Amino acid sequence: MIREGNKTKLRPNKIHIIGSVGSGKSTLARHLSARLDLPYYELDNMVWHRVPQGQDVRNSPEMRDALLQKAVQSNQWIIEGVHYQWVARSFEQADLIVYLNTPVWKRNVRILKRFTVQKLGLEQGNYRQTFSMLGRMYKWSYQHDRKEKALIMTFLQPHQHKLYMVRDEAELTRYLEESTS
Repeated sequence: MIREGNKTKLRPNKIHIIGSVGSGKSTLARHLSARLDLPYYELDNMVWHRVPQGQDVRNSPEMRDALLQKAVQSNQWIIEGVHYQWVARSFEQADLIVYLNTPVWKRNVRILKRFTVQKLGLEQGNYRQTFSMLGRMYKWSYQHDRKEKALIMTFLQPHQHKLYMVRDEAELTRYLEESTS
């Protein structure tokens, strides 16, 4: 909460960002983190133990859950990722849940761009870019609209009062500015 004169502004201190692969979750989390001075956590980095120059190793469910618990217990955070079932606690604790409802064509462009710049070594990624992984990313993107989105919306039903669906970062920025003024 921010106090300005006689006005009290509500600023979310715990934000969960969810959406399809390529929807812009990580970029949005980084931008919000810098703007709101909140730490952010990528769910993929809780699921996977990152191994430099090697194959990532999947964390045990206990390790993954402990990493999530540590983040959620803090007073301020941004958590982003496509995962939803095992992260129920972060949805419960969040002040704001942002669902990035990015069009599939835009996600596909982003997936190809990320693949290209990381494959060329112009940007560091969390995983090794392969053509097999590129194919899986496209498959996940299309499956999200056909299957996952409806499941996520059902899962988030108890949290409708704090769920905000946006198509892009600009839409969320307008919402945050309006809700805190």
